[in-house]
Amino acid sequence: MPELPEAETIARTLARRIEGRRIVGADLYSARAAPEGLPETAGRMVKRVRRYGKQILWELDRGLLCFELRMTGLLVWRSEPGPYTRARFRFASGAVSFDDIRQFGSVRWSSGELPPLGPDALEIPAVEFLRRLAGRRARIKPLLTDQRFLRGLGNIYADEILHRARIHPLAPAAGLGEARARRLYAAMREVLAEAIALGGSSISDYVDAEGRRGRFQERHRVYGREGAPCPACGGRIRRIVVAGRGTWLCPRCQRPPRGV
Repeated sequence: MPELPEAETIARTLARRIEGRRIVGADLYSARAAPEGLPETAGRMVKRVRRYGKQILWELDRGLLCFELRMTGLLVWRSEPGPYTRARFRFASGAVSFDDIRQFGSVRWSSGELPPLGPDALEIPAVEFLRRLAGRRARIKPLLTDQRFLRGLGNIYADEILHRARIHPLAPAAGLGEARARRLYAAMREVLAEAIALGGSSISDYVDAEGRRGRFQERHRVYGREGAPCPACGGRIRRIVVAGRGTWLCPRCQRPPRGV
């Protein structure tokens, strides 16, 4: 968290502020935020702001600035640094603060190379999605959140997608069959589009680049709702642990595979 919808929302709101503008200076407040140090960006123009998986990229007139948000990273447009600002990029009027309470995130410069991740969860065609699932013995939730398989999904949206698709998180990917795999693909597209339209999920500190909280958390069906009624069948939401991560599901809607 932030995941794909939050990163997409931040990128879109930030683009309106800084695309076509030149950076006049940068300040680093924590070495952990930029382990390689901040590059000389003064005078560089921000040509485009976009998302790559969960990352946010600033395409400059030379190279890229790559922001890895991790657990609590944010990019916020404001004039002055805040209490958790780790780096700051100044423009002729206003600035962008890279805030990170827990300091797991980072910013680095790249000549243009990006990490070799899987296809984007919003862009992958259905045929390719089904092809990549076929033959994979991994459990479906860990596979969906593996950025090498598919980039952009994390804990929150994997749970919400699997619930809408009525698939148990521990189901083997190869055993889904075409009908359930297509249902999973449709649920993924639906959940992500809806979450982006509502500005993402503000579980704790997340806000977009304008400082606004998301609203998709109001529509979560399972995530974080242990003991609450399932909106689909009225059963009680249950929490389990999958690959070391808290996972929420409805035992009625999402029947476990054999042996689980």
